[in-house]
Amino acid sequence: MRIHHLNCISTCPLGGHLMDGRTHDLVRGHLTCHCLLVEAPDCLVLVDTGLGLRDVAHPRARLSAFFLGLLRPEFRAEMTAVRQIQRLGFQPADVRHILLSHLDFDHAGGLDDFPQATVHMLARERDHAVLQKSWLDRQRFRPQQWASRGRWRTYEPGRGEAWMGFDGVPDLQGVPPGVLLVPLPGHTHGHAGIAVDAAPRWRLLAADAYFHEREMDASPQCPPGLRFYQWMMELDRGARLHNQQRLRELRHSAADVDVFCSHDLAEFERLSGRSARLPAHALAWPA
Repeated sequence: MRIHHLNCISTCPLGGHLMDGRTHDLVRGHLTCHCLLVEAPDCLVLVDTGLGLRDVAHPRARLSAFFLGLLRPEFRAEMTAVRQIQRLGFQPADVRHILLSHLDFDHAGGLDDFPQATVHMLARERDHAVLQKSWLDRQRFRPQQWASRGRWRTYEPGRGEAWMGFDGVPDLQGVPPGVLLVPLPGHTHGHAGIAVDAAPRWRLLAADAYFHEREMDASPQCPPGLRFYQWMMELDRGARLHNQQRLRELRHSAADVDVFCSHDLAEFERLSGRSARLPAHALAWPA
């Protein structure tokens, strides 16, 4: 299966270098929203959606003032998943399935752009997000983005064969073989990675299980602002740190698996071969 790497609207968090460890800006950093488009034999599968066209058009109606101020997304319609998919020569209706790592607003905002697609996620993610229990839950999980709710299909972990030592959820309804959910709770209760068999290698989008590539080093490091942000957003600290360690071990022991997260700029640019500021199928890096 061919995989396209899409950055579906970057965010520019307060804290600059303290947040991404790279930018020289002392005020705003640069985090990607790394999504995947998988070309299966008879359809397209989208892995996460990033922010969508309706978020670009009406951000204050769909997103919280708290996160708009903290993260300041770069609202560019050309960077939405649906516009990049069209740029690659496909139609939005070709996307028949969306695998969602979790329901945070910056991962689920584009669901409304694919009204024909079935959305697959872990049951615990849906169950917790819809409760809207805490103030932070109401900022991060945005029902305004959930017109797709009637097309959600949910799954329980631990019912399939193990994948690389992790629980796997294969046999997703209608999803082509070789694409599966990998439960990685911690950031949210139903958070999952998505593994894709891109023979001869597997690709594992670990989503928000970690945020910076150096967290996967044998002696992990993370910019202090980003470390604080992960602490602020985590719903189960023990599970998050445990799964980070398991991902670290996988990355160093499995030669046929590429592990990457949703928000690290260097990982995205290395895997996509282009600047994170360019949409898919752009021909050159900016000068």
